[in-house]
Amino acid sequence: MNRPKRFFIAQVGKTHGLYGDLKLHLHTDFPEQFQAGYKFQSSSGLLEINEVNLKRGIISFKGYEGVDYAKKLTNTKLYATLEETRERCKLKEDEHFWFEIEACSIMEDGVLLGKISEMQRLADVDYLFIETDERLVKEGFSKSFLVPYIDRYILKKDMESKIIYTKDAKEILEAS
Repeated sequence: MNRPKRFFIAQVGKTHGLYGDLKLHLHTDFPEQFQAGYKFQSSSGLLEINEVNLKRGIISFKGYEGVDYAKKLTNTKLYATLEETRERCKLKEDEHFWFEIEACSIMEDGVLLGKISEMQRLADVDYLFIETDERLVKEGFSKSFLVPYIDRYILKKDMESKIIYTKDAKEILEAS
């Protein structure tokens, strides 16, 4: 059976108060996807949000009213599918989801440097983890390298062709 890819978007923390409220630790840039009535697949099964207060970082789920029931959800991870993410998260112009960027190749001055294998946020900066093109690896370059996903290195994105054009990324590769 082919299961849809799921993205880790939040983790439930410890209980808060006596009525089944729990701390919510977001792992997404889109807090608007947490609304009453929305359902999420989790490490504890399918959960439906009863109430959420993002300013306070508090959430409760249907069927888990009361502190004793809610405690069962401590450390539960919440996931969203690609379809749920596209439907619930509104992007601004020239913004892209990480899963769209992770499907791209890196080009600089007409040379394919490699493919993006994943993105990660380190401190406050997003980084592209790039698997170096085999041709460059055979020339003695590192098998992988990191490029900060900032304007200093990113010239333009052609999401239709799945190519990100960079400047000075080859210098990072050479120093890796």
